[in-house]
Amino acid sequence: MFQATRRRLALWYTAVTAVLLLLFASGVFFYVRSTLIERVDDTLNHVVEVVRRSLVIEPINSHVEGGLLRVNIEASFRNNAATAEDDRIDIEWFSPVGELLWSTLSTPLQVPLRFTPNGETVRIAPEQLTAAITKPISPMLPISEPLVLRQVTQRVELGRQVLGYLRVSHPWFEVTKPSREFFFDLAVGTGLMVGAVGAIGWFLSELAMQPIRDSYQRLKQFTADASHELRSPIAVIQTNVQVALADPDPDLSTQQDHLRVVERLTRRLGRLVDDLLFLARQDSGSVQAQWLMVDLEWVLKEVIEEQRILAAEKQIAIALQQVEPEKELGLSTSSTALVSAESSSQINEIAQLPHKNWTGMQGDRDQLFRLFTNLIGNAVKYTPSGGKVNLELQRIGRLNHFFLQVAITDTGIGIPPEALPQLFNRFYRVDPARSQASAKGSGLGLAIAQAIVQNHQGQIHITSTLNQGTTVSVTLPQRQEAIKE
Repeated sequence: MFQATRRRLALWYTAVTAVLLLLFASGVFFYVRSTLIERVDDTLNHVVEVVRRSLVIEPINSHVEGGLLRVNIEASFRNNAATAEDDRIDIEWFSPVGELLWSTLSTPLQVPLRFTPNGETVRIAPEQLTAAITKPISPMLPISEPLVLRQVTQRVELGRQVLGYLRVSHPWFEVTKPSREFFFDLAVGTGLMVGAVGAIGWFLSELAMQPIRDSYQRLKQFTADASHELRSPIAVIQTNVQVALADPDPDLSTQQDHLRVVERLTRRLGRLVDDLLFLARQDSGSVQAQWLMVDLEWVLKEVIEEQRILAAEKQIAIALQQVEPEKELGLSTSSTALVSAESSSQINEIAQLPHKNWTGMQGDRDQLFRLFTNLIGNAVKYTPSGGKVNLELQRIGRLNHFFLQVAITDTGIGIPPEALPQLFNRFYRVDPARSQASAKGSGLGLAIAQAIVQNHQGQIHITSTLNQGTTVSVTLPQRQEAIKE
């Protein structure tokens, strides 16, 4: 499919370019050809003017004043010997009635006399030439080939009296020869250009198809993974419903167990559908962020409070540390709040900490809440019982270009180095067997986290050491209006 599309794209590139080159070459050719014709016509008209000024005009009867005039041919045209040059200009003088009186041609041309001051092209067939020609009119043209001439014929008048007609001829090959050579050069150049464009079009079509091919592969993988994730819970729901309906003597506790399973799987499906919908909207660009002033410190506190139940079950302590800007200059100390599994009273103490103006930023509160819920939830999920999850919030940057950075460090099982580049791929899970909790995820959490960070023009980075822990750093820009020093 992609190869056929690539061939069509390359053919379209080549065809469009060939048409454009053909139009351009045709325009250039006809322009050059018309320029050559104009040059020949200008030369012929210039010869006519020179000959006209050199004519010797005298009265027919010198005794009659104001009588008729005539051109003294002997005095005006002294030499009519034909030359052997192939680009010579031939001159013919006709009487007022059209009779040929003088010519530089060795044999008269069988061409009717026509008044053509703007020039015309005359083609003389070989049979029209007289059989008495002793030498060709042009050494470059054998007598067996048609003779093509460019002619200018002008009427010579003095007052109201027509003295005669002057016809000047020039071989047409002065136009056809360079035109033919130029046409050949254009044809070769156009052919080479079309061939080059075809090769370049084939290469460019590959570049154009590569993002489509990658998107198609991602879509196929995404569809396959989504189908797999949806198929399992739907199959379990269907099985529980069928078992419950097939029981002829249903027991209330058994029915409740089936309903609890169905309810749990329904929630899981709901979360999966929400994640898929969010990513689909993100891909289509239809996610509209609600930009408001958000205190990032309060967002982190709320996420920690929501995670306290899971943390308490695993006896994991969660610490939030705010590195105030003054500490970066060595002027003050940081404040730390600890959320332990033994007591949730410290969570209330966190909520009562004084508001820090430097933690404000422009952002979408719901998306930020979802971002840190995924990241802190993963840290708690993959940290063994009795471990720690530390959060550090600080502001970095200078010269009114500040960023809020949140570093989430856990003492969990870590991530293999070869898996780090693929962590943000959708439905990717490092190893479902390395933690029982991992089976509860869908592999979309980090993909959603990356999408949210990108929506806020931020960066997310993960470092990890196997069996020691993982650190996730999120850096978000702090807009100028959010800085309240």
